[in-house]
Amino acid sequence: MSPIDTRPRRGLLLVLAPLAAALILAGCASTRGLVPEGRALDADDLATQRSFAGAPRSETSLSEATFPKRDWWTSLGDAQLNGLIDEALAGTPGLDAADARVRQAVAQAGLADAARKATLGGSAQYSGLQLPETVAPEPLGGKYSGVEVLSLSFKYSPDLWGGKRARWHAALGQARAAEVESQAARLTLSSNIARAYVSLAQAYAGFDVAQAEKQRSEHLLGLGRQRVKAGLDNQLQIRNAESASAAADQQMQSAQQQIDATRNAIAALLGKGPDRGLDIARPSLLSAKSPAVPAVTSSELLGHRPDVVAARWRVEAASHGIKAAKAEFYPSVNLSAMLGLASGGLSDLFGSDAVLIQGGPAISLPIFDGGRLRNQLAESDAEYDLAVANYNQNLVAALREVADALQASRSLDTQLVSAQQARDAAQQAWQIASTRYRAGLGTQLDVLSAQRPLLQLDQQLAGLRAQRLAAAIDLDRALGGGLELRAPDPVAAKHPVVISDSSVIAKASTP
Repeated sequence: MSPIDTRPRRGLLLVLAPLAAALILAGCASTRGLVPEGRALDADDLATQRSFAGAPRSETSLSEATFPKRDWWTSLGDAQLNGLIDEALAGTPGLDAADARVRQAVAQAGLADAARKATLGGSAQYSGLQLPETVAPEPLGGKYSGVEVLSLSFKYSPDLWGGKRARWHAALGQARAAEVESQAARLTLSSNIARAYVSLAQAYAGFDVAQAEKQRSEHLLGLGRQRVKAGLDNQLQIRNAESASAAADQQMQSAQQQIDATRNAIAALLGKGPDRGLDIARPSLLSAKSPAVPAVTSSELLGHRPDVVAARWRVEAASHGIKAAKAEFYPSVNLSAMLGLASGGLSDLFGSDAVLIQGGPAISLPIFDGGRLRNQLAESDAEYDLAVANYNQNLVAALREVADALQASRSLDTQLVSAQQARDAAQQAWQIASTRYRAGLGTQLDVLSAQRPLLQLDQQLAGLRAQRLAAAIDLDRALGGGLELRAPDPVAAKHPVVISDSSVIAKASTP
């Protein structure tokens, strides 16, 4: 019987012994005392009932009658606005940058996924050497020799502690956040265009107000000239009327300048030059719908907000970053192998004697690293705390924006009714004063006194209508603009935990 070959056992012992020693020494680099401090707020713990009171609420959780539609701007009732937003969403420098950030994040996730897998590479190499005889005597010196090598190399580092998987999950979380932020950029762009369009409508309304004031002033000037000609008034009344007419001219010029500037702003939002703004016609009559908020919990409501959802994904990514940093404290195993052919001459390269084999496992363990690993983990903890703080800040700000838009809409509706009543009364007062002045029963001062509040109320009404439209836009934006977003488990935002792979958006293979 041939003797038993004990070399494989000795090789296994040579591998296991250092591994056992490594596990014993693992305590030299400790994570003791390093934990994240951030804790995410629970949206449902942030009270909203009294602030949202008075606004119409739907009976179902996700009613289309209460949540805005994806093309929410169509509710404003202006076909030109619809075309402008569609034109902008087709592509602007800002959207291009947001899309590029998504592709960059997805590529980084792909790199993190590739780092978990084995690699196989091939190489062909020729190397020659000639030693001088002054260095080495014959037969080594003075003779040139060459070696041809063909090889396949294999490398693999098993993810024993899940660190590489965690880095992949962290990269996926960042990619998800970038994708949501890309959608947020589109919502921001569309709402900015809608707001600028409302400002354009307000500027045109301001021009109309100034033009109406010009007509009233010209009418008063004509009456004054008639009365001076009849000897009933003097030049003072004419100069007062001329002053009012000139002031109306200045207001018309100011309104026109505002129209031009707003057109330029819209053209810039479209990613076009200022000539594009010259083609924008006067806005048609815009309408603002009644304010409404869905009858859902705060967490469901904010699940439609891209800034909040993106912040939650960044918390997820940071939590996996902590796990990846902790895995660095444990031993790592690297497997490598090379199979090839090597020969001093091409004719012998494919012979059986030219076979080259090299390989085996390698174990590494951090013992003393000058505090690098602890500081790396501390940095990951701080990144998680920062992500949680940003999430909490976005959460509070989002609820405030919804409340502000609701309260502004309700208040502006009431203000518009009161301002319209005041304007109607002022119009009647001006007509009475004008009639009395024409009949010689009143003075020009009476007409000017009645004309001044009429101008102010017309300007106030134009401003209130614009603010009401802006509040409707703000509410649609605060409710998420009809976006359908994928968000992580709300519980995952409270503590660093591992999420499932079912919602991976990056083009990377599943584990």
